Parts: sequence; structure tokens; C-alpha cells
Amino acid sequence: MNTPSSGLWPAGYGLKAYDELDSTNAEARRLASTQTAPLWITAIRQTAGRGRRGRAWESPSGNLAATLLIRPERPLEQWAQLSFAAAIATADMAAQFAPQARMTVKWPNDVLGDGRKVAGILLEAVGPSLAIGIGVNLAAYPGDTEFPAISLAALGGKPILPPQALGVLAQNFAGWYEVWRADGFAPIRDAWLARAAGLGQRIRARLPDREQMGIFEGIDADGALLLTEAGRTTVIAAGDVFFG
Repeated sequence: MNTPSSGLWPAGYGLKAYDELDSTNAEARRLASTQTAPLWITAIRQTAGRGRRGRAWESPSGNLAATLLIRPERPLEQWAQLSFAAAIATADMAAQFAPQARMTVKWPNDVLGDGRKVAGILLEAVGPSLAIGIGVNLAAYPGDTEFPAISLAALGGKPILPPQALGVLAQNFAGWYEVWRADGFAPIRDAWLARAAGLGQRIRARLPDREQMGIFEGIDADGALLLTEAGRTTVIAAGDVFFG
């Protein structure tokens, strides 16, 4: 077990820090059967980082790659709600280090800085546990992504090392996790909507079999996207969102 280099660290959460891993989510999968207490896993470099739907996630040195391995204290069907808690925690961490930028959250699990992707979140159930993978572009960002990306450094953010960012993120998440554990999804949903990009605007949702246009009305009690077109509301459980 490693000692956090940041003075901020939530009680009851462990930390394992590596120079290099294939991916922090993969390491979480390897540890899931034996690790019972919440554990953050981080690596300076990932050689096979992954995003949603198996997409590659670039993890150059200087960016944050971390996964929280946790056994949520609510039923399995509610675990996906922690994606929204993680997004809030990440957005607030990013706002602390790049206060001049506007940080928002994009359904289902991205964080935007001035409208460009600065962080992504990947949830995976691993046996009795949940792996919450979070990648944050602190110092660098890819230039060839379908949805434009950005880094905190490019947004004029303060110089920040990954351990500093992780310390703030871990504290933020621990607070929101306690809210979710005690009060359920409703306060998480409200906090997420208060930071939501594109709310009330016309957006495009890419689904596995089609694209759906409509006004982004919000998310329902389970976190599904609500799109309204011609007076009809469509509930979307999974997809990718684009603006404009």
C-alpha cells in the first residue's frame, strides 16, 4: 500500500500507485476478489488504457489515470449511478485547478472544459466490486478524437501533478459517495444536472442502431437520457451525445 503524496486523502480509502500498468481497470479486475476496502489504483503510464465501448484511451505521463475499486453499499442495479457521482467529483476537481474555465458534465460520463472533453469515466462490474476508471487530461490531450479534447494545462490551469489531482478527486468522490449511500440518487442527479452541458438544447444521441435528435430535457430517476422531439419524449439508457 502506498502513502498518498497529497495531504488530502479520505479516511478508509487505500491507494496503490504504479509506474506502469496495462490499465488501472485491469489491475482492479485482478484485485477484485480479495480487496474488500475501497482502493484507488493509479499509474504514471498505461500501456493499454481503455475508454467506453473498448475505445483506446491515451495515457501519457503527466495525465491522471486512476481507478477506484469499491464494493458499493447499495443494490447492484444502482451501481451505475456512481458514474454521475464520479463525474461531479471530477468536474469539481478540474474546476479547482483551472478556475477560469467552465467545467460541465456530458451524459453519460464525460467532463468538459469550455466545451471540450477533459476527462472520461469507465464503470465496470468486477465480481463483487465496481471499478470506476477515471482519466483526466492534466498536461496533454489527443488531437484526433471525434469529440474535441482539451487539457487543464491548455485551459490555463495551474501546474498540477497527478498525485495532487488524485488527492482532491478522492476526497470529492468520498463525499459524494456518502451522499449516495445515505440518500440515494436524487441529490446526485440534482447536482449533476446543475453542471450538465447542453441542458435544454437540441442535441444528437448516437445509439447502437440509429441516431436520435431532440431537446435534452434531463435525466430520469435512473440516469437515463431524456430527449424530446415533436412532443414525444424518448428515454435513452446508453449512447453517445453530440452538440450542435
